[in-house]
Formats: sequence, C-alpha cells, structure tokens
Amino acid sequence: QVQLVESGGGLVQPGGSLRLSCVASGFTLSSTGTSWYRQRPGKARELVATITSYGGSTNYADSVKGRFTISRDNAENTVYLQMNLLKPDDTAVYYCFATNWGYNYWGQGTQVTVSS
Repeated sequence: QVQLVESGGGLVQPGGSLRLSCVASGFTLSSTGTSWYRQRPGKARELVATITSYGGSTNYADSVKGRFTISRDNAENTVYLQMNLLKPDDTAVYYCFATNWGYNYWGQGTQVTVSS
C-alpha cells in the first residue's frame, strides 16, 4: 500500500523547536521530490519546503528560510522537517506530499501549535 505518514507535531512555545517526520511505504522517497505543505487556520494550503530526488536540493518559502530545514534519510525512507525559532504564525496542520508514477500522495497531516 502506497502511503505517507507524518508524525512529530505538537504544542510548543514561541522560540521552540519541533521535528516532523514523513515516512513513506510502497515507494522510495529518494526517487521523487518530497514537499512539506501547511494549512494555517482560515488560509489556503501553502508550500513550505521541498527536497528534490537523488541530489537532494532544497527550497524554502521565504517565511521559513533560515528557521526550517528539510532533509531525507534514504535508509529510513523518511523526510524530515526541522523547525526552529517557531512563531505563533507557524501554527498549522503540516502535510507531507510526494508523487509516484504520476500519482499524488498526501499524508494525513500533523498539527503544530505554537503558543505560550
């Protein structure tokens, strides 16, 4: 079964850190680009970060540059999103996204809440 499963969300204070994980089953993440999206309350889903296949080049939304890092562990077939210096405006449901043989796959989402 092809699927993506996220984990690692939670409640954190402003300035804190979280690491999200996206584990794939049924296909190999290193053979395709993988992205993290987020949907903040009342807003459209937006692209946060992308890591390309094989070479692993990365790109980030301006709002998270310098604070978030996307990475991949090929042995674990997992993509991570390290989030530092979190702000209340980062509160959102975070989704993992990848394509495989022309099909789009989304994870179920993981809630991140940044609040004191």
